[in-house]
Amino acid sequence: MKVLVSDKISDKGVEILKKAGLDVDVKTGMKPDELKACIGAYHGLVIRSATKATAEIIEAAKNLKVIGRAGSGLDNVDKAAASKKGIVVMNTPGGNTITTAEHAIAMLFSLARMVPQATASMKAGQWEKKKFMGVELFNKTLGIIGLGNIGNQVAKKAQGLEMIVIAYDPFLSDDRAKALGIEKVSLDELFSRADFITIHTPLTSETKNLINSETIGKMKNEVRIINCARGGIINEKDLYEALKSGKVAGAALDVFEKEPPDDFSLIGLDNVICTPHLGAATEEAQENVAIAVAEQIADYLVRGTIRNAVNFPSIPADQVARLQPYLNLAEKLGSFAAQVFEGGITGVTIEYMGDASELNTAPVTIAALKGLLTPILEETVNFVNAPFIAKERGIEVKETKSAGAGDYQSMIALRIKAKDKERYFAGILFSKKDPRIVQIDNFAVEIVPEGIMLFIYNVDKPGVIGNLGSFFGKNNINIARMHFGRESAGGTAISVMSIDSPVTARQLDEIKKMQNILSVKVLNL
Repeated sequence: MKVLVSDKISDKGVEILKKAGLDVDVKTGMKPDELKACIGAYHGLVIRSATKATAEIIEAAKNLKVIGRAGSGLDNVDKAAASKKGIVVMNTPGGNTITTAEHAIAMLFSLARMVPQATASMKAGQWEKKKFMGVELFNKTLGIIGLGNIGNQVAKKAQGLEMIVIAYDPFLSDDRAKALGIEKVSLDELFSRADFITIHTPLTSETKNLINSETIGKMKNEVRIINCARGGIINEKDLYEALKSGKVAGAALDVFEKEPPDDFSLIGLDNVICTPHLGAATEEAQENVAIAVAEQIADYLVRGTIRNAVNFPSIPADQVARLQPYLNLAEKLGSFAAQVFEGGITGVTIEYMGDASELNTAPVTIAALKGLLTPILEETVNFVNAPFIAKERGIEVKETKSAGAGDYQSMIALRIKAKDKERYFAGILFSKKDPRIVQIDNFAVEIVPEGIMLFIYNVDKPGVIGNLGSFFGKNNINIARMHFGRESAGGTAISVMSIDSPVTARQLDEIKKMQNILSVKVLNL
């Protein structure tokens, strides 16, 4: 079998592929048309961040069985197109966790003591000792947004520096935070208390422009901000103004809205230090991920073993046809629930009813956990590590089975618990293959869980649907589907709208202010 390595990786990775008996071609720096022209000859594709495995490339990949990313991020792979063609997509989660955390700490130190600026001054022949007065990290409050693998490592290192560590993570349980020795706070409290803020959350519809003029206004004067996560979480224009005004004393940026940037006005400010997306750029990390992805691809192509796949679990070949629709349903149900649920999850019970109770439920439960955890941690979650991540975060996982499924032949439900609340989400397969969500708590619904959706709680009164329809028409946003459910006439209702294009933060605010709208969430499935 043939493997194409289209981005530069450590030679040790290439050696592993060759020793496994695979025919390996290393062709880096190809343009999309060149990749499209040659990809049909290969069974495996090894990439980093430069190669874009788009739907068009995947369509041309007639023999491709696996795509392996030497790293964790998979923004450059069309996972839906790959899954549709049965191509396994793998990454190497954890391979750059330590490296990225260390880079964030390096940026923290550099920001506090203005090391890059002082270095540049001396290289220019200056001795400006008074100009570069810094601040200590000792006893300062570090606010961490997102306490996944990398955020957790940053917290440990900051505790070693005797910093006061507070964190915002809506999915972190109180017990888990206590075990880590971290004070869990609301986002607004983090903004108001932190001397330094470091971001370690994925870029989602909820986190896009999370740091903006409004949220910066809630922060301490002369706060310092670090972003080694994803570009787009910080609104760069708003940060620029806050840095110019002195509200933000400094910023350390490793990631940008556009990479490489085409506007260097933010980077040009004296109180900004920056690196060109170097979070994972150490020899150790690059060697680790190259070896890991090569071993994973060799295992799959030579021995049929799937490891660290983001779109396929490890299940016997004779069970794939029967289980695949349920895997899809469970993952969609988990993803939907995670994006609707608020609070630190302490437990989840997966309930199998009717025909579903007769399945090999182990991989289906893993699919539900992957769906539940992915909106929280994004690319670090796959079918291999989902149970371990749930355990690490203090989430108790249970299964129950029953022969009856009410009005349906088969049903899967998730009962999600936090310290002071419990929520229920149930789904079925329509025509034995298409997932549908049919119950949310006490609301009977029929929701197609796909694409961009607005999940709305509203008062069940006339005019709500009309106002929403008029709003979307005025903003040229097409409504693909509308789903409704209510507990009783005139009471609380659910409105779920699938739309063909995303809403802006401003548009979302307008919807929230509409009469009889109680709350709005943007879901992405």
